[in-house]
Amino acid sequence: MTKRILFLFLLVPGILLFKTAFALPVDVTGLCFSPNGGCTRLVVNRIDHASDSLSVMAYSFTSAPISKALVRARDRGVDVQVVIDREEADRQTYEVRMLIEQGVPVYADTEAGIFHDKVMVIDGNTVITGSMNWTKAGEHSNAENLIVLKSRQLAAYYLKNFRLHEAGSTRVKKVSAKRPEWSFKKW
Repeated sequence: MTKRILFLFLLVPGILLFKTAFALPVDVTGLCFSPNGGCTRLVVNRIDHASDSLSVMAYSFTSAPISKALVRARDRGVDVQVVIDREEADRQTYEVRMLIEQGVPVYADTEAGIFHDKVMVIDGNTVITGSMNWTKAGEHSNAENLIVLKSRQLAAYYLKNFRLHEAGSTRVKKVSAKRPEWSFKKW
């Protein structure tokens, strides 16, 4: 695997501030594009190999394979936590409801205008990110991308951001009434 350097820069209206730029060593260990590029399969594979922790930040969450993988991880003792957009939490998709019912802590970010992250930090050393929402459409309909980066230093930055959003979130409780769309879906 070739070691790559990820350069992060802060852009200020047309001016690059070099004093805020820094480089981190990273290994690119996965890359995919959708539609139908196998991104969901890649994410599920990485979740299935997690051994310690999974910190998930997601705008929209309707992927049954990813939900099931997160529950399997929690069942084998992995610390799984999910932060989602507050409107998506209110909508409470079938997959989010299943996470909650299976004991996975799900939080709704209450401070961001739109919580548009699509990030997963695995075992404090791997970051999955890109444009892909954790949705069926993200895999089968939309033009999306996803990249897997292995770097403890990069993961630390993302975990710090996760903790910031988690602190500004409320725990999502399952709704008591059964919504009509749930009766038509099989998990």
